[in-house]
Amino acid sequence: MARRNPLNSSTNPMFKEDKYKAESMNTPLDADLINVQAGRMTVNGAINKTFALTGLMLITTLFSFAFPSQMFMYIGIFGGMGIALWASRAPHKSAMLAPIYALLEGLFVGSLSASFAYVAGTSFIIFQAVCLTISLLFMMLMIFKAGWIKVTEKFKAGVMMATGAIMLVYLLNFALSFFGIAIPYLHQGGAMGIGITVAILVVACMKLLVDFDNFEKGEAHSAPKYMEWYSAMGLLATLVWIYYEALHLISMLGGE
Repeated sequence: MARRNPLNSSTNPMFKEDKYKAESMNTPLDADLINVQAGRMTVNGAINKTFALTGLMLITTLFSFAFPSQMFMYIGIFGGMGIALWASRAPHKSAMLAPIYALLEGLFVGSLSASFAYVAGTSFIIFQAVCLTISLLFMMLMIFKAGWIKVTEKFKAGVMMATGAIMLVYLLNFALSFFGIAIPYLHQGGAMGIGITVAILVVACMKLLVDFDNFEKGEAHSAPKYMEWYSAMGLLATLVWIYYEALHLISMLGGE
């Protein structure tokens, strides 16, 4: 399978605290004007939803890894983008959309993994990328819990601007690939290419902090229960992005 730099399907809806506030205000209170806690978002609930979505993603990941196809990759990319945009405009449908999104992401991840394993001549690169992704997840969670990096509104705005710029570069590179053109140094070997990939990984890790903050803000604002699915989908998207970049980084360091 030819390895192409596809548009990252982990394009993340621009989650903002205002959305959690708005969804909370749009949900009626009970007769005593007290929030019904059973129908409110919690951090633990969002974490559980993230595990559930990850499990669903693994199903289609294993399938597409066993039967890799460019078609699966494109379905995962564009289908995932469409579902993410739909959910960002209709968060109340997240309980239905998030599982579909996870299944589509699996098609992308499995086909991408098979492509890298084929080029590298070994599936060990997948194990390395997964380990790196999990390590970065726990490292950023520790940083978030310790409060070493404060997730302020300015921080969120900066991360979102950087994320949007990177996604535009992915899109441009994807379009140019049909003409046999690639953006210089993007996912290419050498010190410059490795440096750019590391910089993108840093931005993706900062995006994890925003996702963690969304979990807490959702609970703090008593957002409705379906926002757990919405938030979990955002975290899953960021993790897929990190895995995507981790594969590239490991591949470049290995001289592939």
